[in-house]
Amino acid sequence: MRLTQLSEAFIRSAAYERRFLHKNPWDLTMVVWIPLLTVLLIWWIFSQTQITNLPIGVIDQDNGPVANTAVRYLDASPTLSVRQMYYSAAEAEAAILQRDIYAVVIIPEDFSRNILSSKSAPLILQVNAQYGTHSGIIQTGVQAVAGTLSAGVEIQRLIKQGMAPSQAAIAYSPISIQRISLFNAATDYQQFLASTVIPALLHILAMVIGATTIGRELRDKQLGHWYGFIASAQAYDNLSGSISANISGNVNNNVADNTVQNIAALSQPAAKLPNSTAKGNTNQKPVSMLPSVHMGVLLFGLLGKYFWPMLAYGLWSILALWLATPQESVASSAFFATYLGLLLLMMLSFWLGAIFTLGSFSLRMGLSATGFISAPSYAFAGVTFPYIAISDSAKHWSDALPLTHYLKLHIAQMQMQAPVAISLPILYGLAIATVVAMMLTALLTKRALAHPERWGAR
Repeated sequence: MRLTQLSEAFIRSAAYERRFLHKNPWDLTMVVWIPLLTVLLIWWIFSQTQITNLPIGVIDQDNGPVANTAVRYLDASPTLSVRQMYYSAAEAEAAILQRDIYAVVIIPEDFSRNILSSKSAPLILQVNAQYGTHSGIIQTGVQAVAGTLSAGVEIQRLIKQGMAPSQAAIAYSPISIQRISLFNAATDYQQFLASTVIPALLHILAMVIGATTIGRELRDKQLGHWYGFIASAQAYDNLSGSISANISGNVNNNVADNTVQNIAALSQPAAKLPNSTAKGNTNQKPVSMLPSVHMGVLLFGLLGKYFWPMLAYGLWSILALWLATPQESVASSAFFATYLGLLLLMMLSFWLGAIFTLGSFSLRMGLSATGFISAPSYAFAGVTFPYIAISDSAKHWSDALPLTHYLKLHIAQMQMQAPVAISLPILYGLAIATVVAMMLTALLTKRALAHPERWGAR
């Protein structure tokens, strides 16, 4: 089959899908507007790049000078904000339950006196650990305040003993830690979470689009009509009087409608085809002359059918990566490799959604399968929960999910700025998986064309 014929199948299928999207605003919204709004909404949600001023409460049972200094230090911490002073544990507990505050710091009695007497004087922190991120930040902030207070008290004691301030600081803490963040140095939540959440949500939406785009043809019993429209000019030239040998311009939909009956016939095994000599079928072509479903036409037709979703999600992928680009410059090769990986992920998502629907002959089952696989995939990707800490069975499941591998590429290139060569195996794997999934989609579509009695399942 000539390339021009395959390109005609692609163009016909794309035109078929364009007309459908034009007449069905909701499907157009799923392709164009919902993913765009998803990208912008997630980026806006994480517009505050760092968590600051988490509200806490303080119960000051000492009211001494050092206790007052501790309260000032807590309020001055960039991650903490002393929302209110409480005078009873019950009042503070009620505020935590109402989420007015996330923790309460209790300064016990004789706090200042114990410090001045060189005795132990702990600060008691009660934190709502239900919110893991908030809890960790609050504990770090309070610990930093406690360390600062301890250092100040000890240094002042050494100075009073006659030691120079610089020597007192060294004597208090002779060993210090110099921390250097290799990436995401500013703990930017837009870079850390938003830039990875957006591909995960696009992955979910793409699988839904993949399932519904081919699934609605099965549900509405229009799969044969679609194939007849894209293949009528190529596969049915031998059907007497049905289609002209040469095409000029667009083929009328009536031509496709006239060939729908032939599609079911050519899709059936030879034993099930009607007898050409039977009464009432004297004009039907013999079985040997009926054309078969051509895989090339089918494959290019599927590419045309998913052309508009691929185009739209390709544009939104560029937008997502542009937003995810940090302030410092990212190498063009790293940006291109990440975009290529995201594009392959979107294409693979389309084909996986189609595979689940075609495999079950049911749009409902296809959507259920896509939700089961794509919705929790971010939790297994090793971004928010360390990959090394999950169980072995969860690791096997994580390794089977395409999102896991893309996010490894994304973090390596966009955040860690690793050499592109490190991520090439992931690109190769995504490309191979996409081609295999595309071929499997074509085979399952051919199988579906051969069983028109199973069309119409919800």
